[in-house]
Amino acid sequence: MRHNLRPLFDRIVIKELDPDRVRRSGLLVPAGDHEPPPQHGIVLAIGPGIDWWEGAGVRMPVQRGDHVVFPATAGVWIEVDEERLLVCRVGEILGVLERADEIPTAEGREVASDEPE
Repeated sequence: MRHNLRPLFDRIVIKELDPDRVRRSGLLVPAGDHEPPPQHGIVLAIGPGIDWWEGAGVRMPVQRGDHVVFPATAGVWIEVDEERLLVCRVGEILGVLERADEIPTAEGREVASDEPE
């Protein structure tokens, strides 16, 4: 029987993504037991938020399917149906990875850019 983990309150469930072990040089880096967990993953489930959020107009900032970045110390790692999942509070997420062509623009210009011209 397959199980789904339903997070409570402001928690989210993230499926870890395997780190890219092939470097640009073509070198394959083997996995080690001493490595920290990957720091990015896909959001599988989100909780309903905290009760006061609705009255304050606050919405959950992530959605199912978002590719998120998180610190190695975030949340708790659990295993459900032999699948390793991270359960953490939404406030522990560092950000959502978006494609460059999906970044909002202002009159054809990028809103913020760290790149020198």
